[in-house]
Amino acid sequence: MNKLQRLLQNKILILTICAAGIGGTFQYGYNISIINAPASYIQTFMNTTWLERTGVPLESNVILLLWSFTVSAYPLGGLTGAVVAGPMAIMLGRKMSLLLNNVFVIIAAALSGFSRMAKSFEMIMLSRFFTGMNAGVSMNIQPMYLAESAPKKLRGAVALTSASFTALGLVLGQVVGLRELLGREESWPFLLASNVVPALIQLTALPWFPESPRYLLIDRGDKESCISALQKLRGTSDLSAELEEMLAEQAAVKGQRAKNPWELFQNPSLRWQLVSIVVLSSAMQLCGNDSMYSYAAYVFQEAGIPQDKIPYVVIEHDYRLCWSEAAAAGGLHLHGRMGHCLHGRSEPAAGVTGVLPTEVFDQMSRPAAYMICGSLLWFNLFLVGTAFPFIVKSLAHFCYIPFLVVCVCTALYVGFFLPETKGKSFLEISEEFKKRNFKTKTRAGFYKGPEEIKTTTL
Repeated sequence: MNKLQRLLQNKILILTICAAGIGGTFQYGYNISIINAPASYIQTFMNTTWLERTGVPLESNVILLLWSFTVSAYPLGGLTGAVVAGPMAIMLGRKMSLLLNNVFVIIAAALSGFSRMAKSFEMIMLSRFFTGMNAGVSMNIQPMYLAESAPKKLRGAVALTSASFTALGLVLGQVVGLRELLGREESWPFLLASNVVPALIQLTALPWFPESPRYLLIDRGDKESCISALQKLRGTSDLSAELEEMLAEQAAVKGQRAKNPWELFQNPSLRWQLVSIVVLSSAMQLCGNDSMYSYAAYVFQEAGIPQDKIPYVVIEHDYRLCWSEAAAAGGLHLHGRMGHCLHGRSEPAAGVTGVLPTEVFDQMSRPAAYMICGSLLWFNLFLVGTAFPFIVKSLAHFCYIPFLVVCVCTALYVGFFLPETKGKSFLEISEEFKKRNFKTKTRAGFYKGPEEIKTTTL
């Protein structure tokens, strides 16, 4: 409660979290949700448009193929966004990258909003691609920006808000898609274009808040701007301890340049950090959680719920998820990062996964690490989304057993191999992994550091 009170006392940090989240991971959840309600209307539009063009209607399997292209354009765009997020974060900074990222949503909203007027279903596909790009960038940069801006003791709770905004986006996307709002056949273009509203809110709000202090000091070497940003975010001028820690990190990476993803794989000092983010980023999607969002209507229909009640049942499911995210912030302080991954369900634990690359990689490696995480997330989202119908067809009501296996294996890895990072500085966490990466035994059985290993190992 004391940590929560300190967070509530700092209004600038809270508003920064909200400004980053509404145009960031909120868009990921929102755009997953809003495509479900108009699915049948868009498929009808595809058939009608093709009939007007050629005079021949589309076959049902062709319509499904076009619809699958429309759906798969979203993770494809997300993968592209994850790849470009790293260079954007390095060249433009964290805050400016989030602001520029809204351009993708504005383009997407224009394409989908005018698609029926232009009689072009191809515009919807392209719109989903740009929407995915926006989500791919924000899911990498937002947790990086927030974790670098938060004080050490609140870093986990602040970064976890990325997952909370995802859950909020899922709920509101389902609500806006109801027939009483924008879920009617005549209004589906407005539903798909409604994602421009969060983008405009972020473009209006985020410029008022500071850039990541760590980026300002370590990447740009601007100490004065760093101190100014810290004073705004902390609401105090007593910054000596935190500034000393950041200056130590600056000295540790002095003379280095921002690394590329393939350089991380070639560096033996980052072995266990890479394994950890690969395992947890893959598990985020391979646990089957997002397949439930994509196929929720189908699952509830198979459970015997009337068709006209399904949208409300889905909203209730997502509403519970949103509240579980709020409770997850408390669980993060209670159990720590490792304990929260072991005890929490998949979506709250996704917030821990979001902050992990920030905590286990230094400033020069962090953007590349997020590129790897984001690429794995979107690739596995595409993989699970494609394979899930076939898994259901093959395993029926046992369809979640493969995902259970993934969850159990991930929990075992976390329990045995992932060190706790709660309450530690970035340099302290780096030392924890250094011991694991260069762990070896001499004849006397003592640990040797990387310099000693060269000459004294067995």
